[in-house]
Amino acid sequence: MKALPPGSTIGILGAGQLGRMLSVAAAQLGYRTHIFAPDSGPANDVSAGYTRGAYDDAEALAVFGSHCDVVTYEFENVAADPIAELGRHVPVHPSPGALAIAQDRIEEKRFVAEMGGRTAPWRPVRSPAELDQALAEIGCPAILKTTRFGYDGKGQARLMGPHDAAAAWEAIGARPAILEALVAFEHEFSIVLARGADGTTASWPPPLNEHRNGILARSTVPAPAAVAAQWTEAAALAGRVAEALGYVGVLTLEFFASADGPVFNEMAPRVHNSGHWTIEGAVTSQFENHIRAICGLPLGPTGLAGTRVEMENLIGAQADAWLTLAAEPGAHLHLYGKSEARPGRKMGHVTRVER
Repeated sequence: MKALPPGSTIGILGAGQLGRMLSVAAAQLGYRTHIFAPDSGPANDVSAGYTRGAYDDAEALAVFGSHCDVVTYEFENVAADPIAELGRHVPVHPSPGALAIAQDRIEEKRFVAEMGGRTAPWRPVRSPAELDQALAEIGCPAILKTTRFGYDGKGQARLMGPHDAAAAWEAIGARPAILEALVAFEHEFSIVLARGADGTTASWPPPLNEHRNGILARSTVPAPAAVAAQWTEAAALAGRVAEALGYVGVLTLEFFASADGPVFNEMAPRVHNSGHWTIEGAVTSQFENHIRAICGLPLGPTGLAGTRVEMENLIGAQADAWLTLAAEPGAHLHLYGKSEARPGRKMGHVTRVER
């Protein structure tokens, strides 16, 4: 892949905060960004161009693609087929094939298992009868997740016993799902890995991830010893997944640190919330390395920029403390420019780096 020269335009599908931070990283390297989304969002504030359109609107996507030298995406809830068609006219990274696998929890589990990954026991569920059968085979407690379009705890329901089946099925909208046994684990962590077009890879130290109400609340690096002991195995799996997909860009795999080793939870074919700490906490951020990868530049080093790094999400009204956070010595405040602080909505984050 020939490196794109500065001044080239990077198309980004999605107008959220990830697109915003990708745009900032792109600008630092001399690139322009052009956003495609149904509605304006945080990324529009820092982007040079914008095309409004539905993600399955082939005509609008074609117009958008004509303005771009390469296209990427900031979230995976976009239709894979129109993106594959777009890829016939302009390079798209990561590939639509990687997107299609990550969009379907069943395909994702099967694919990672083929790569040698360890997963929780699971069964596909397409009806109340199949849910009853899956519960009989897996047991409780368990969690029911829609196969598609679920994130931040959405599209999920926990079952403590068979008596919860009917309510859980209704809670996820009676849609195709996957039932997973709950894993006994000490910690949650993630591997954030960048892969260049030439096949070179670089990954960051795995953060300890703490969730609240299904939403990431805090990521901390270095992670505890129980995570560090499983870093090598988890990172090797991420590398095999990226290679098998011919992946270009940043890929994130989430894990549970269990007594048996790292248990794969899910995959995100994009930059990830658990990697936000890398903006100030690493030599090269996940956003810069994603831009470097998709533009054919060499990847930057991923070592820590301090002895300890903590990223705290500002969710809902937590962002109202922006003035206090701005006055905190050593705190790096990121506000996403969202107009309304709804409960459960990520409004920004703050990173603290100990030198």
